Order: sequence, then structure tokens, then C-alpha cells
Amino acid sequence: MKALVTGASSGIGKAIALRLHSLGYDVVGVSKTSTSTLFKTLHVDLSDEKQTLKLCEQLKKENIFILINCAGFGEFAPHEELSFKTITKMSFLNLTAPMLLTNTTLRSLKKNGGYLININSIEALRASKFAGVYSASKAGLKAFGDSLFEECRKTNLSITNINPDMTQTNFYENLRFDVTQKENEKLLAEDIADAVEHILKMRKGAVVSDYTIRSLNFGIKKKTN
Repeated sequence: MKALVTGASSGIGKAIALRLHSLGYDVVGVSKTSTSTLFKTLHVDLSDEKQTLKLCEQLKKENIFILINCAGFGEFAPHEELSFKTITKMSFLNLTAPMLLTNTTLRSLKKNGGYLININSIEALRASKFAGVYSASKAGLKAFGDSLFEECRKTNLSITNINPDMTQTNFYENLRFDVTQKENEKLLAEDIADAVEHILKMRKGAVVSDYTIRSLNFGIKKKTN
């Protein structure tokens, strides 16, 4: 059974792709550059409309059982300081691209009684300063998943939104803050992969439609440089 995972080059996406591979799925990862020896990789920049639409055309021929929308990025600053390019790129990658990929694969997912899983963010559930565009894009993706859940309830397609808290990945590489080194104050990418495995191993008649994962304690590290 074929599983398509976006953002599979690193972090949460890579952890999920590797976990699905270990569970015996035929994994296809989507990323800009990275190539894995364990699963097939399609080199696509999902923040680019032309590349995304080209991928969608290719996927019309594929028989997909699992779609995991994981690719995304965030930039956090006063809204007036964000460039037009950053706003449009973040909105497209975090929200528009997943909707296009879902549009393309939904018939296949329904026919196979498969799984659609959106990797959102804790920011989809709350309002934080300097996170207007990121929060809006993630909240939009959650609303999209919630709506599709209701739309598809007469089918055997399971739809879940996963909302992780701060997770130790390269997401923070170019940001002014990061997770701390304390184990109780951060999530690991493998924690999100555990959630995906849990969803896939549940009785098909039961669906966790909204899956929020948080660190036991709160922690954040501000970078000095």
C-alpha cells in the first residue's frame, strides 16, 4: 500500500516516512533535495505553484492509501516586517499545497478506505504574537481537515489533524528561538511518528479526528546570536 509523505527530507516528515517504511508501506517522500535509500523521493518544491501543480498531475495516476501533509515552515515577526514573498510562500506551502494534493488524491484515498493525516501545529489552536500568518495557515489546514472529516464520513477514509507542540527538528534553524535541552520541555519527531502509528493501528471504525501532542513541561530557548 502506497503512502505519500510531504516534507520527508528531515524532522517530523522524515521520522514519519521511516516509520511507515518500517511498517511495510510503500513510501513516497516529497522534498526539495534530500534522497533516501529506504524510500522513493520526488524532488518537488511545494512552495512553488508550478511544481506543485505538476506533481498533482503526476499523482492522478497513483493509487494512494495514505497521504500525510507535513511540509511547512514558519517565520515569526511583527506582521508588518514580513515580506510579501514570505507571506505568500508560507501560505502556499502550509495550506494551499496540502489542499491541492488532497484534491488530487482524495478519490483514491476514499476508494482504498485509507488515511489522510495533516501535521498542523499547536499554533492552529491558539493565538500567539508574531505568528499571525503561520497560525492562520495552520488553523486553516485544521479547518480544512475538520470539514473533510464531516464530508467523508459516509466513506471508509479516516482523517486526522495532528497538532504538535514545539518539536526538536531543524524547523528552528533560522529562527530566534528553539526548544530547550530538557527532555520534558520538548517533543521529538519520533513522538509524532508514534501518533501516526497509533492512528494506523486503531480499529478502523474509530478515528481520532484531532490529535494534540504537548510536552509535559513548558520550555523555550531564546538564541543569543
